[in-house]
Amino acid sequence: QVQLVASGGGSVQPGGSLRLSCVGCGLTYSYYCMGWFRQAPGKEREGVAAIARDGTTRYGDAVKGRFTISNDNAKNTLYLQMNGLKPEDTAMYYCATVPAALRWVNLAHEDFAYWSQGTQVAVSS
Repeated sequence: QVQLVASGGGSVQPGGSLRLSCVGCGLTYSYYCMGWFRQAPGKEREGVAAIARDGTTRYGDAVKGRFTISNDNAKNTLYLQMNGLKPEDTAMYYCATVPAALRWVNLAHEDFAYWSQGTQVAVSS
């Protein structure tokens, strides 16, 4: 059974940084895509960043140049380094994964099968 546990959220001022982590277990398939998504109150879930098994990445337009997704396959851990945070980045953040081809990467949340609990990020002055 696949389980994902996200952590690292918190409250920061605009311009600050946070690093989210997501530890996975039960990931027994060979290839998978992993991603970060967020959902603010009253808004739809949004794809933030995703990474394919071969390291190919994709970012949402709102975070390009500010956020970096990475993973440590040996530790089954996914990261999201968030720099230059803005108030509009305030949301509940989730990590997710889905079995996929080696180079497959996507930001459509409906394509992901397994989800973590959320970790809250709040950006305000």
